[in-house]
Amino acid sequence: MKKVLNEKIAMTLSMVIFGTIGMFVRSVPLPSGEIALYRSVLALLFMGAVLVLTKRKIVLSEIKKELPLLFVSGIAMGFNWILLFEAYKFTTVSNATLSYYFAPVIVMLLCPVLFKEKMGIGKWLCFIMSTVGLVLITVTGGVATGSNHFKGILLGLSAAVLYASVILLNKYIKGVSGLEKTFLQFISAAFVLLFYVLFTDGVNILSLGKVGWLCLLAVGFIHTGIAYLLYFGSISKLDGQTTAVLSYIDPLVAVLISVTVLKETMSFMQIIGGLLILGFTLINEYIDNKKHLKS
Repeated sequence: MKKVLNEKIAMTLSMVIFGTIGMFVRSVPLPSGEIALYRSVLALLFMGAVLVLTKRKIVLSEIKKELPLLFVSGIAMGFNWILLFEAYKFTTVSNATLSYYFAPVIVMLLCPVLFKEKMGIGKWLCFIMSTVGLVLITVTGGVATGSNHFKGILLGLSAAVLYASVILLNKYIKGVSGLEKTFLQFISAAFVLLFYVLFTDGVNILSLGKVGWLCLLAVGFIHTGIAYLLYFGSISKLDGQTTAVLSYIDPLVAVLISVTVLKETMSFMQIIGGLLILGFTLINEYIDNKKHLKS
């Protein structure tokens, strides 16, 4: 019982950390691609140290069949970060986060096509109501086509598409634990993002002030290294339903930070839209877990 409680605390803490990342990214005056690059490099250093200290070895010869998928999913992860960080620049953290949290809905829609899973009435209802929630966020509160808010929401939704692709690709990757899988994906992301940065905005890190450096280090070591370590250390020991419920702490914290700390406003209809997205994706997770328990 005590061990399960500790795992719940670790998962909750990781979600709270994830939920604050928007505030820190906003305080790093660098191009989104460069922030994503340094995030992956700093996380690699942290996770590499963890693997060495825990004497966990990655034997590439044993997982060589998985390497192409790990490489592709790592690229998707890196560009997913770029789009999300860019979304923070054009709209509120709450709008960007709630748009990004449409990823499970995209996965829900694609699973019947890719994995021959059936979508019952309950799942279709979840998809429709989550979509209604996204529409409410997009078209209310003064968000008009062509505005910065609309662009930010589209960037958040595009990031969600890439994040959904990472989730789906991970379903095909077998025989690699969560921590090792993420470490290899970060290598792939860092490799590709390095070339992206060099051929776009170039290296601007020397222009950072003290606050920018502190926030960048936090994004790399705390929001990625420590948060991912807590996440993967607890997820394998918790049941799916508990994991699903706790995972919604992330967007809720992001919305609270947006409204209370950053003083960003949300219209009543946008709040309703956010509740529809989070509520019905949570219901979908519950339906999935119930189905797995029966099978």
